[in-house]
Amino acid sequence: MFRPEKDFEDYGAFIFKYLMSLCGNIDIAEELTQETFYQAIRSSGKFDGSCKVSTWLCQIAKHLWYQELKRRKRRAEEPLLEFPLDNGPENDFCMRERTMEVMKVVHILEESPKEVFLLRVTGGFSFREIGEICGKNENWARVTFYRAKQKIMKEVQSDEM
Repeated sequence: MFRPEKDFEDYGAFIFKYLMSLCGNIDIAEELTQETFYQAIRSSGKFDGSCKVSTWLCQIAKHLWYQELKRRKRRAEEPLLEFPLDNGPENDFCMRERTMEVMKVVHILEESPKEVFLLRVTGGFSFREIGEICGKNENWARVTFYRAKQKIMKEVQSDEM
């Protein structure tokens, strides 16, 4: 059963962390977290309890994120990932170039490996949490992450040669 106040207290930070792993932007993640709970309240009568509340909320959040991506694509807005510039200009340039190479490869991954990789690397989720979010088990999340990482490393290394 969905209890808005208690579930926000229990899962609000979890949903925010999940959305941060998807978008990499604090403001958007906060806005989508609020929208997730708003949509959950609106559709709480449809929640049948066949899955955990956290899983249901993550599905709503993911759906809202996809809507946001479509909106941004239509408006041709700037990319969402922001990278702080802490080091000297040479290091910053090299780091941004390397990150850009990796993100280009991540972008061409199939949806499941891409989501698992981003949840793990940018969101810091455990494999158990990733499995729960995706409706799979921990082992599936580990194997999917490993395969995605191997593919990314292979592609990045082949681009350098």
